Amino acid sequence: MFGISLLRLHNNVLPAFQQSVRTAAQITSIHAVTSIKTAPSIKQHTVEQGNERKQLLSRPGLFGIKRGMITWFTPKGEQFAATVIEIDSCEVIGQKTRDQHGYDANIIGTIDKLKNYPREAELKMFEEAGVSPKHKFGEFRVLDTNNLIPVGTELKADYFSVGQMVDIKGITKGKGFAGVMKRWNFAGNNATHGVSKAHRTPGSMGGNQNPGRVLPGKKMPGRMGCDNRTEFNKEVLHVDGDAGLLIVKGNIPGPNKSIVRISDALKLYGKRRFQVLS
Repeated sequence: MFGISLLRLHNNVLPAFQQSVRTAAQITSIHAVTSIKTAPSIKQHTVEQGNERKQLLSRPGLFGIKRGMITWFTPKGEQFAATVIEIDSCEVIGQKTRDQHGYDANIIGTIDKLKNYPREAELKMFEEAGVSPKHKFGEFRVLDTNNLIPVGTELKADYFSVGQMVDIKGITKGKGFAGVMKRWNFAGNNATHGVSKAHRTPGSMGGNQNPGRVLPGKKMPGRMGCDNRTEFNKEVLHVDGDAGLLIVKGNIPGPNKSIVRISDALKLYGKRRFQVLS
């Protein structure tokens, strides 16, 4: 018997009551896996490749000054709110081309500042363009180099036509530090029935144990306003190039006397570069 037991152990054969079947998943050794080297990803963050993905307009926009709101009447007797925008000495002061800067854009300025200009380094740019120093200037990208406007050209309100759609971008009015009822339209707590000095408070911010913290993005009191906002597809109601007046339907962001950017409606007139080349 002792010899038979040694023979069974030598041949790795166990009795039936001692045999066991492994049911767990077999883990393959990392040394048995063939190493595969993947190709490095292509970074598409250059300015040129970004322009291919962008939706751009065929002509630049211009700057305007918000002057207030009026009531506009149609020949049919309809009335609705409208905003008056002043176009004041808006001129082209520079160009950026694809060959030198990677993209095509016009630099446009507005509002003459004839004395006490704060940045002397920029005076050379105005001198080369042959225009007066400007209080405000910025870039407007265009789809192609052929769409650039010559330097020194003055853009008036009749740059846009009646009936077309424009996008207007501005900075909203600053409201200061606001509570949740004003900032996020919270309903607030009950005015009676045991509520004491907590009528406008937000209430519970987060559970004690679950989740045990305030989750990111929670709507809370804070600074309200002074944000960049864009109003899309605003209809042009009236233009007067000599008077420098542009009237659009509805309201636009920002207080009176603030400077806004006006351009053709991107969702309607914008194109990508591959659509032009194809």
